[in-house]
Amino acid sequence: MPWPGVLLGGLFAAFLLLPTLALLSRGLGADFWVTLRSPAVLDALRVSLWTTGVTLLVTVVTGTPLAYLLARREFPGRALLDALLDLPVVLPPVVAGLGLLLTFGRGGLLGPGLELAGVSLAFSPAAVVLAQLFTAAPFYLRAAKAGFAAVDRDAEAAALTDGAGRWATFRFITWPLAFPFLLEGLVLTWARALGEFGATILFAGSLQGRTRTVTLAIYGALDSELGPALVLSAVMVVVAFSVLLAVRVLAARRDRLNTSSPG
Repeated sequence: MPWPGVLLGGLFAAFLLLPTLALLSRGLGADFWVTLRSPAVLDALRVSLWTTGVTLLVTVVTGTPLAYLLARREFPGRALLDALLDLPVVLPPVVAGLGLLLTFGRGGLLGPGLELAGVSLAFSPAAVVLAQLFTAAPFYLRAAKAGFAAVDRDAEAAALTDGAGRWATFRFITWPLAFPFLLEGLVLTWARALGEFGATILFAGSLQGRTRTVTLAIYGALDSELGPALVLSAVMVVVAFSVLLAVRVLAARRDRLNTSSPG
């Protein structure tokens, strides 16, 4: 490659790397562990961990059957439904938050009915989960659909021929073969939920210990004390790199399984 191309490529790589290195150098300083143990930082980490955990659980329980249906069944409107379920991926997060507020808020579409039932979702921990679920679950749906579509139908047919029921076939054949895809989708979903900001702040607010996640704590700390923002940002960089590495390892394992599978 000519040297101007190498120079331009190096400049672009430096542009992408320098902000990350700056965050790590400032965030992983001498006060890292002291700041990490502060109440505001611990509260943000706790809220983020448990809300993303609930988001993952709900995603698996409700998203897996839907992904299987979309991957294996043809029905009227399937293509339209598939496209609409992917829409949150490209929607601006603030738009997603406004949509949630107009649906589940007090004056929203379902708000009055929820109020009659004694349920108030907006600006509560449940709102954090709903915001994460709306913006992050489509990543799992995408991966799960690809996984179920890639499963060898002959293996399933052989199990059914040998007397296995449909549930046993799904449990011992379909699920294990699709699992690398599902796991990759879960990792991406968790990463997206952990980094969610716009929909959360609009629909759930930023209440310390209740709805203030890591990203909201970083934003809030910028107005007062920079230390927690730097520490949490460094944590997010490390987590993001770990997630990226995990996704690449899972993708490589998935590709090896696909290459080695018969047919």
